[in-house]
Amino acid sequence: MSKIVGIDLGTTNSLVATVDSGIPLVIADSHGRRLTPSVVHWAAADAPALVGQEANRVRLLKPAETVYSVKRFMGRRGADIAREEMLVTYPVQGDAAGAVTIPIHGRHFTPEEVSAEVLGKLKRDAEDYFGEPVTRAVITVPAYFNDAQRNATKRAGELAGLSVERILNEPTAAALAYGLDKLGEKSRVAVYDLGGGTFDLSILELSGGVFQVLSTNGNTRLGGDDLDRRLVDFLVEKLQADHPAAAAPDAQGLSRLREAAEQAKISLSTETEANISLPFLAPGVSFHHRLTRAVLEDLTRDIIARTRPHCLRALADAALEVKDLDQIILVGGQTRMPLVRRFVGELFGCADFEETRGSLRLGRDFHKAGGPQLNTSQNPDEAVALGAAIQAEILSGGFKNVLLLDVTPLSLGLETFGGLMNVLIPRNSTIPLKAGELFTTAMDNQRDMLIHVLQGERERAKDNWSLGRFTVEFEAAPRGVPRVGVQFEIDANGILQVLARDTRTGREKVVPMKSAVDVDDAAVQRMVEESVEHAFEDLAVRRWVEAKLKARDTLAATKNALVQSAGEMEAEERGNIEAAAGAVESVLALENPQTGAGDLKALQAAVAALDEITRPLAELLMDRAMEAMLRKRGLIQ
Repeated sequence: MSKIVGIDLGTTNSLVATVDSGIPLVIADSHGRRLTPSVVHWAAADAPALVGQEANRVRLLKPAETVYSVKRFMGRRGADIAREEMLVTYPVQGDAAGAVTIPIHGRHFTPEEVSAEVLGKLKRDAEDYFGEPVTRAVITVPAYFNDAQRNATKRAGELAGLSVERILNEPTAAALAYGLDKLGEKSRVAVYDLGGGTFDLSILELSGGVFQVLSTNGNTRLGGDDLDRRLVDFLVEKLQADHPAAAAPDAQGLSRLREAAEQAKISLSTETEANISLPFLAPGVSFHHRLTRAVLEDLTRDIIARTRPHCLRALADAALEVKDLDQIILVGGQTRMPLVRRFVGELFGCADFEETRGSLRLGRDFHKAGGPQLNTSQNPDEAVALGAAIQAEILSGGFKNVLLLDVTPLSLGLETFGGLMNVLIPRNSTIPLKAGELFTTAMDNQRDMLIHVLQGERERAKDNWSLGRFTVEFEAAPRGVPRVGVQFEIDANGILQVLARDTRTGREKVVPMKSAVDVDDAAVQRMVEESVEHAFEDLAVRRWVEAKLKARDTLAATKNALVQSAGEMEAEERGNIEAAAGAVESVLALENPQTGAGDLKALQAAVAALDEITRPLAELLMDRAMEAMLRKRGLIQ
């Protein structure tokens, strides 16, 4: 079996790592560089791609032919990329329902093809290191990547000639890297992962070699790119203020400005000032500006603050408080920024730290009594790749005393009678896992059942996202007789597969959910927030729908009983039953079409009154059925 490597496919940089003699390490390329910029350039349609540092050098000269930050387009559709298009200098296309493509030299590259070029370079670097072919890999993704994005990452690996053994969440990988030397300890950690394009916060419990994810939250559209964009906009405003008559920078000028902004941001992690000097940035105009750390922090403070609600939701989902955490692990190059470290320290109660000569010094005492420790012992650029290598070693059988238990970030279920969502797998359930349930028909002589798979946190199906629909066919039978078993299976990569089986014939259908919910993270967060905001309203709707279904069953049974007992009841008694049934129908008719609910107490009272008044009728029919059974058995004449 070939070696399994760990790969961090990042927005800004990518890395490949392995475990050698029990020690996780990042594999350097032939020039000794451990980080490979996630940048790809094509000089011509039929020319081989330049990847990494070589492509990054060309980016300033050929911004429209050089692709970077492509991770933000992975698994998305054309209707979902307006914000991302503003962050890049190369063209991006895609209709509302179609896949995203990047047109260069007449060719249309998909984000997966671009990522495959980066993965291919990492694969070659690993082969040079081992001196043999490398065909298997563990690849990391943000914890909040949906099914479509995970599948896109897997396809990119396959295009690069890799068998993707596992798709691993980035914060979980980082926790593996930090916790490998603490297998005998029991602790709870939060992994704050702020990279170039994404943010994740995961809470894990480490005990006896078991890494169990308790909760995860995040935003796949929040990262260093957003800070760079904010800084570039600021610098363009300064340029225009200093030179009002000058033309705006062209694509090449913007690319130079973005590069300078990135370098200034990096410098300000250790210095208090950075000089930006760009000769001839626009026609006849040179730009010079001294940027201070204080200005950068004022520009980006609100962007960093957007990570706060994700952290608090992850804590709430794990049913923990800050005092229950032992460590806050910082991951991702953006966490080198003093503002980020200060923000995290204050949010999780890790004060006080000391800044000397503009450099942030963290020591053993960087935490208050009873509060968690801010852990920066690992290189934040490399921790995820090292964790991926550890997971690869676990899969290879090298580490036998480590077990990783990850979670799924959103609830999964089916639409059932009354338009409700029946949850089969709640959010933050440990994966891999299987969950199933039996369903039956709502009408007589029904020949098929629509399986509508949903993802979300609301009670009604229409308020959640549709992942897919398919039909299971069976023989016609009275309502309630057919039985269809539905099983959800989420693999270790977090990818969903649905199986539906007719229990009578054994016929089954297996449907991979390859195009799962494709929405932005703002919509994901709105879903979670609305599930809390409308919790009581949604519960009222569910209780109403369930009571309505019961009422309709009771009405149908009552009308059937009246037909069967024709001629055996007094007119007054029949009239009373019909009046009680009419009262139930009247309450049902008052359902509010906007809210989908009605007067639950009135309905329950009307159904109870109908049950009470039909009791003699039910007893009559039961006596008749018992008499018929006894006659059939010859026990009475």
